[in-house]
Amino acid sequence: MRRSAAKAPASTAPQTAAAGAGLPHTAPAAAPDRAPAGPPADPVPRQSLRTEFPFELPRGYVDDAGTVHRDGVMRLSTARDELVPLRDVRVQENPAYLSVVLLGRVIVRLGTLPMVHDGIVENMFASDMAFLQDFYRQINAEGHTRAAVQCPHCTEPFEVELGGSRLGES
Repeated sequence: MRRSAAKAPASTAPQTAAAGAGLPHTAPAAAPDRAPAGPPADPVPRQSLRTEFPFELPRGYVDDAGTVHRDGVMRLSTARDELVPLRDVRVQENPAYLSVVLLGRVIVRLGTLPMVHDGIVENMFASDMAFLQDFYRQINAEGHTRAAVQCPHCTEPFEVELGGSRLGES
């Protein structure tokens, strides 16, 4: 006599097939729209920060040998640059000396001088000192003082420097 295989009850067959019981489970493939593990990609390129700014003194610093130094570079000031001079005895005795000490810290190059310090700054002409104080404010506190304008004759757009790049200019 021939026997037929026993049939599974009707109630369990669809569940078994639907649930995939008894079959090995594998992790689904990674979705193509998902990024791989790791740090996220930066969609916007990073901008570099400009920290040094060239300048030209109106008169120029005259060293002991009589050489005139006009071209220089000033860097952005740090909080430390503004705090350290407050402990200086010369600044405590005369608060006006603060700008001399501060400028001596942030001017990184002046002409062919091997080093710039407050002793150099205190021997500058008053017009150069005023220029450097304005330049310091411009790069550290105010950023730039450029404005976009348009030529009234040809309507061509361009930028103008409102603060002036040299002493006496506006």
